[in-house]
Amino acid sequence: MSTTPQGLEQMAAEPVRAEAAHARATVLLAEDDRSLRRYLEVILRRAGYEVLTAADGLEAMKALLSTTVDAVVTDAVMPHLSGHELCRFLRNHPTLKSLPVVLLSGADARNAGPDAGADVYLSKPVPAEELAAHLARLLA
Repeated sequence: MSTTPQGLEQMAAEPVRAEAAHARATVLLAEDDRSLRRYLEVILRRAGYEVLTAADGLEAMKALLSTTVDAVVTDAVMPHLSGHELCRFLRNHPTLKSLPVVLLSGADARNAGPDAGADVYLSKPVPAEELAAHLARLLA
């Protein structure tokens, strides 16, 4: 996958067909790489989701405490608060513990470890249809 902004925009322009796109469901996207964050945001919007973005885990935590979201897609490794730490925070929070979480990892997602508490672990680069399908399943 090309990580240039043009390459990511071109890949994001491909149609995304989720099994059951949840129009108006809100997804919080936490990703520190600006180009990848934009690519994933376009994928999620094309799949019918409202998208809030955060540039790191701490920004994501603040957004989760002040805004209602239906699901979280987070990078595993970010500054200030990792995706793993964000997942643990969510699983220990009384009102946010059942929020669906997709954890994205640059490493093999199978090695992410069950202790983080994410519902789905995906390896980057994540295919657009795969991300949309997992979110649709989690929000069904």
